[in-house]
Amino acid sequence: MTRSAKPGALLRERVEHQHARVSYVELFFDLVFVFAITQISHTLLEHFSGLGLAQAAFLLGAVWWVWIYTSWVTNWLDPEQAPVRLMLFVLMLFGLIMSCSVPGAFGSSGLAFAGAYVAIQLGRSLFTTASLKDASPTNYRNFQRITIWLSVSALFWIAGGLSEGNLRFGLWIIALGIEYAGPALGFHVIGLGRSMTTDWDVEGGHLAERCALFIIIALGESILITGATAAKLPVTGVNLTAFLNSFVSSVAMWWIYFHIGAERGSHVIAHASDPGRIARIAYTYLHVLLVAGIILVAVGDELVIAHALGHTDAKTAIAVVAGPAFYLLGNLLFKRVTGGWYPLSHLVGLGLLALLVPAWTVLPPLGFSLTATAILILVAAWEAISLRPNEI
Repeated sequence: MTRSAKPGALLRERVEHQHARVSYVELFFDLVFVFAITQISHTLLEHFSGLGLAQAAFLLGAVWWVWIYTSWVTNWLDPEQAPVRLMLFVLMLFGLIMSCSVPGAFGSSGLAFAGAYVAIQLGRSLFTTASLKDASPTNYRNFQRITIWLSVSALFWIAGGLSEGNLRFGLWIIALGIEYAGPALGFHVIGLGRSMTTDWDVEGGHLAERCALFIIIALGESILITGATAAKLPVTGVNLTAFLNSFVSSVAMWWIYFHIGAERGSHVIAHASDPGRIARIAYTYLHVLLVAGIILVAVGDELVIAHALGHTDAKTAIAVVAGPAFYLLGNLLFKRVTGGWYPLSHLVGLGLLALLVPAWTVLPPLGFSLTATAILILVAAWEAISLRPNEI
């Protein structure tokens, strides 16, 4: 069954049992977020502390929220139509401004970051609301609610941008908290009711592919960091081992997500009776844990490559253990939603990482990181042997 847009509508045309391909303009849009992820990683490296970790987590949450909301919109609107394409180009420009502002978001660039963020969120929502008015009454009402929620959060974003220090961070936490609560609460608005996940008729295969591509972006960024750091060092046995360790950890992370999980998730959401519910939980909320894990692994790899031997300091230990832990936790929860059970291999991997923590006081950075990588390899191999790709 084909869903055709009404004359003048900007909706994607859907054909039953066919997967909507990711367009070139969507991939072009994603390039901004390669830069955004790189900015967050570099900012964390320069300010690796309790506060720095909290701020990096917040910035990742904001960047992810901009990207995932846009991916939902282009699941409904057709990027091949000129108005939608132009909208994406405008969002790219503001996304570039936001990304450039990341290093100084809690300093001199706060208002630029907040202003660009609000422009993206509200601008995209208003455009989508107008596009859906005559084409999809149910989704039109949904985006009316979304726009109201984003308008409320915008007040806190701009107020935070005009403030400084802890007040800015506090106001921004409220702003992002409002936006993260929105989907879980169905964007409830007095007088307009609330949205139901059954109203969110997403094309599951397309959204699953979009999220998988973001994981590729994050993994690619980690490889860029590894290569850039290794290129500055002399070729020695220790440096080569650290470089190979970083590469193998990236491969193991790719394997853990893509060998079974990504394809099964795409299959499940594409055939679900309520794809909106799966999209909200598995892809909107849980995938940010995977990206956080990849960023921390990349930071840990850079720290280890730069100082492979000697004493393992606290920030290296945190990055080396927390990165794989977040990544495995994200995969564990994602596969629970899409597969129906908690993978034993991931639970064992998390347990082994917990047992590894005390060893940071006795192992050098490279040895500590090699052990964490071995745990990722174990998890990947365990799942590959126990499950087959066709068992989805």
